[in-house]
Amino acid sequence: MFDPTLAEIRFGCGLSPKQPAPQSVDQILSGLTAPDDMASRFPIEPFETFQDRVLRDQLLSRNMRRGPDEEIRQGARENRKTLRRDTFRASKDWAIAHVARRIETRTGFRERLESFWGDHFTVYGKGGTLRYGTSPYLHSILRPRMTGLFEDLLFEAVTHPMMVLYLDQARSVGPQSIRARQKPGTGLNENLAREVLELHTLGVDGPYSQSDVRALATLMAGLTAGARKGRLFKKDFAEPGQKTVLGQTYSGARPGLRDTQMVLRDLARHPATARHIAGKLIRHFVTDTPDSDHIAQIEQEWLRSGGDLMRVYQALLSHPAAWNPQLRNVKWPFDYVTSACRALDVPVENLTRKSIVNAILSPVQLMGQPWQNPLGPDGLAESDSAWITPQGMAARVQWAMAIPGLLRPDLPDPRDFLTTALGANTTQTLRFAASAAETRNDGIGLVLAAPAFQRS
Repeated sequence: MFDPTLAEIRFGCGLSPKQPAPQSVDQILSGLTAPDDMASRFPIEPFETFQDRVLRDQLLSRNMRRGPDEEIRQGARENRKTLRRDTFRASKDWAIAHVARRIETRTGFRERLESFWGDHFTVYGKGGTLRYGTSPYLHSILRPRMTGLFEDLLFEAVTHPMMVLYLDQARSVGPQSIRARQKPGTGLNENLAREVLELHTLGVDGPYSQSDVRALATLMAGLTAGARKGRLFKKDFAEPGQKTVLGQTYSGARPGLRDTQMVLRDLARHPATARHIAGKLIRHFVTDTPDSDHIAQIEQEWLRSGGDLMRVYQALLSHPAAWNPQLRNVKWPFDYVTSACRALDVPVENLTRKSIVNAILSPVQLMGQPWQNPLGPDGLAESDSAWITPQGMAARVQWAMAIPGLLRPDLPDPRDFLTTALGANTTQTLRFAASAAETRNDGIGLVLAAPAFQRS
């Protein structure tokens, strides 16, 4: 069943001329619990540090509006401009780190899982410095928790300031709360509750109703966020009394995060959640049309283990359907360009702030994947049809023919590169095209534009 080449293409970051492919499922999994060398070599700012930037931005913005004199207001204006410029530049360094990790890693599954869970728990900072917070959120909140219990990952992601602010939870007020009585006109916001049920746990076809959405929203009323302390709970925002979600009653005796943690734990262990995320994992890594037995194997292991993600990954990788040799999934744009960079062994020092924008981020956006700028909380489409569009495919071909030589001027021989990039997944026609190309740039472009390279 196991094929090292397929393992690196389907579950890793693509074949590399210098990084060996994994030799077993056990090796793939053990890499997830080994020291995170890529995070050490190519660091991304921890969210706790990034939070200081957000706080300074807010303080400077306040001084711009309320400073006692024009000199102070002007100074705050200049300092905020500098802060935002520096944060913008830092965000490009973090993008470089994401690409460099994929080029250099021996544990490609870790990088792919970070992308999967980052999309599952999609966030976006809506304004100011916070708009650059996605990479610190991925690095500090999701990446360290991808191998533990799903309920812990769920709680940290759902209650994180990035999510709370993105889904307008920060000012959600219980209808019978102290705050509502003191300040008429404040109200309950159901955005986060709805996405928790529809996207993060049970799925769009899950066994919940609008009354469950409403009950979960009232249960989480009071969950908010602040630039100084991060995750907060405001008791005066909380809705008093019991709440019933999916038939389970939560006491509400003491306002706080305890009930939120309990309901998320129960949702994380629900059979519908196991089924929903099992299918999503298969669609992401293997095929748009999951094998029902494959889903059942993952779902059963999820329920047996209480959502232990390492055992879930074991179930994903150990089923025969995971090793169907046919390459069926179209790579997401970022996966496509980074797997090309890995196959080319692009020197990390060639990744600059300018090149990361011109050669990676802007082309990826043309292919249909705006970098860390989601169109909505449901994240990226898993279906191949979303990526096989005239504009998207044209952008891929254009990238394949124009960009590799800019990232690595000393391009390899296309005949050798064909084996490096595809292993045995090639055809006689493609071998002829690579050998007959007039220039190395053309030959490399033909390989990267080939359907065999664009699928996993």
